Amino acid sequence: MLGPLPSISPFPASNPMSSATQPVRIGRRDPARVVIEWADGHTTEYSTAQLRRLCPCAQCIHELTGRQLLDPASVPDDLTQRDVRLVGNYAIAVQFADGHNTGIYTFVALRAKDPGAAEG
Repeated sequence: MLGPLPSISPFPASNPMSSATQPVRIGRRDPARVVIEWADGHTTEYSTAQLRRLCPCAQCIHELTGRQLLDPASVPDDLTQRDVRLVGNYAIAVQFADGHNTGIYTFVALRAKDPGAAEG
């Protein structure tokens, strides 16, 4: 676990981020998963492969058209991550075992694309 956010990314009381998109803990102990606990009590769990398939970088998504360039089938289901780090107080970046590391995953996008939301 990265730990409580105050130790890695303080959010001032005046932060306009809603509790639905403000993480309080980001877990990365299991290299095959990233778990986010949100301030509103919800938990989102992504497999590393799911995150890689959602990568928003210019190598994976065409900058002008928004068309996906990454073939999701090319990402192995057992892909792992080597590191997860904060980007400012609004996103994370992931170092994938396949060498990819250029995506910035905003908290708003991670919450919006929560794979568990479709199940609930």
